[in-house]
Amino acid sequence: MRKLLPLLSTNPHGGGRSALTCRYRCGDACFHEVPNTSDNEYAGDVIAGVLSRRSALRAAAVVTVASAAGSAIALGNAPEAVAGQETFGHGHGAGHGSGKADGARGLRFTPVAPNTADKVTVPSGYSQNVVIRWGEPILRGAPAFDSEKQTAKAQASQFGYNNDFLSLLPLRGERDRQVLVANHEYTDEVLMFRNYDAANPTREQVEIAWAAHGLSVVVVQEEHRTGRLAPVSRHHLNRRLHTTSAFQVTGPAAGGDLLRTSADPEGRTVLGTLNNCAGGTTPWGTTLHGEENFNQYFANGSSATDKRYGVGTGATERKWERFDKRFDLKEEPNEVHRFGWVVELDPYDPDSTPRKRTALGRFKHEAAQPRLTADGRPVVYMGDDERFDYFYKFVSSKRMKKGNSRAVREHNLTLLDEGTLYVAKLTGDSPAAEIDGTGKHPTDGEFDGSGVWIPLATGDVSHVPGMTAEEVYVFTRLAGDKVGATKMDRPEDVEPSPRTGRVYVALTNNTDRGKPGKAGADEANPRNLNKHGQVLELAENWDDPSSDGFAWRLFLVAGDPNDPATYFAGYPKEKVSQISCPDNVAFDPHGNLWISTDGAQLGSHDGLFGVATQGERRGELKQFLTVPKGAETCGPIIQDRRVLVAVQHPGEIDGASVENPKSEWPDGPGRIVRPSVVAVWRTDGRDIGV
Repeated sequence: MRKLLPLLSTNPHGGGRSALTCRYRCGDACFHEVPNTSDNEYAGDVIAGVLSRRSALRAAAVVTVASAAGSAIALGNAPEAVAGQETFGHGHGAGHGSGKADGARGLRFTPVAPNTADKVTVPSGYSQNVVIRWGEPILRGAPAFDSEKQTAKAQASQFGYNNDFLSLLPLRGERDRQVLVANHEYTDEVLMFRNYDAANPTREQVEIAWAAHGLSVVVVQEEHRTGRLAPVSRHHLNRRLHTTSAFQVTGPAAGGDLLRTSADPEGRTVLGTLNNCAGGTTPWGTTLHGEENFNQYFANGSSATDKRYGVGTGATERKWERFDKRFDLKEEPNEVHRFGWVVELDPYDPDSTPRKRTALGRFKHEAAQPRLTADGRPVVYMGDDERFDYFYKFVSSKRMKKGNSRAVREHNLTLLDEGTLYVAKLTGDSPAAEIDGTGKHPTDGEFDGSGVWIPLATGDVSHVPGMTAEEVYVFTRLAGDKVGATKMDRPEDVEPSPRTGRVYVALTNNTDRGKPGKAGADEANPRNLNKHGQVLELAENWDDPSSDGFAWRLFLVAGDPNDPATYFAGYPKEKVSQISCPDNVAFDPHGNLWISTDGAQLGSHDGLFGVATQGERRGELKQFLTVPKGAETCGPIIQDRRVLVAVQHPGEIDGASVENPKSEWPDGPGRIVRPSVVAVWRTDGRDIGV
């Protein structure tokens, strides 16, 4: 019987984000006042103005069915999503801990122990390689990377900085090749430029940073006998999109007054995409990219809506406003409205213009992962990564067409422009007195309940009193405030299970919950001063894309397994790896959920974990890898024979610089630290975890 892995007592370089990461990644968001100051308790007059009688009846029906279900329905035993099944039972599944000793199928590896090694640590019997590093040439004519002689022109044709979301797509007609798409979230100039003066960046440094943001598309070649991947430079599909690339604005807010600027009086063309965090891959073969902490790039914010989105009133950290007036809101007050969207990219068409989809709302998008309903309509789930912000979904009014003809692809590229945008309201089923902020479980044994999707806008029609449809899309956070959405603990990545249809939401942490003047614990966010986070599991009726009701429960409550407040879907806690601060999530071919962490608070470096969601081992969580000093684990992809991760901001530790590196990864002493993509595979060539 495997024993609980030991906690590390000290770790000078791990255990939580560094101040340097907070500075460059999100503009010190956690050190500023929470933007959501609304008192949005769910009131009868709000629901009357927002939900139809039909919606309210559906929500009531979900509560009734959930109450009647008891332990009759166990999620872990469900083979697939079932029409009308919107409930969870309270049973934990039979025989936890019985069966094969080596773990659930797909998770049969020896867990990596918590550690602070300056490398990517993988299980025994597994190998790895660095697929691509920051600065590697991917376009024709791109020079080899030279950190001492870097130019904006060179960076615009090289792999970008701080890779986050990853997608691997098939490439027909080219054996053992796939298309890799990567987000580049942000730049850390202190780790990019020698003798960097943060108070006085040069134009060349700023333009290099502009070019290092955005997206990369690069074809990769698989080594047939292993899982090793390598970039195919100068392939015709390879592409770089950055802060000065053209992006088309589409959907119901496109062309509106709030999106028009002096450079774009029609409000339909934006230069650049900023702070792309996680994303999604669509069933029709495109990729989605969430613009997250865009607020930090804009100076001199002043309006109430600027404050709700966390825009500062003074100069920015990077000082971009000195070199382009669009980043100065005194000069261009609408420019900030043109960021904070979900971007859709067609990686198979290198001449296409990516599109910012306004129908999906504007907020700090961590991710956007679609799933098709029974009648073929895409539903996209989205989290707003801010303390006390909300969880959303978009239901398209159009059905996806199958095929690969030009007409079919053009149709499918309109799917995310028409539909209804919703925000979630969650209600617990336990007495309020049992939710005391300590994480102690209520008497029914689980944190769970029911919820409703509150419609915000459909096309040009607003469902929010006092707001136009354009205002709902551009100021989606304000719409959520008005209708009483549930304040969550930083909803980040969201992933629907391809096997069960259940939706999993990573709630990373919220150390402000329960502080004076801030919202206290509720059943979905049951711990005050929550530094470890949780994973929420949601079920709804897939045969009805307009279904307003759902059932939910907490699948994992992260933290030290020795802490009685932690919970692993009922699995014995002496048999799990420790986990803190869940961030990105993905599924493997066996239906296991894989979770990457950001800012882990237990003394170990961040890592990647697999956890069974079904069967007798539901809740069995095992650590697959850890990343180097100062790094975060991003963008996991789990294929049959390969795992990919984006190792973001390695060496980003307080006091680090080019002159004083805090990590030697990936290339060893004397070489500049470089964010990179890593592939991991079994040395014996067999499938992962079987």
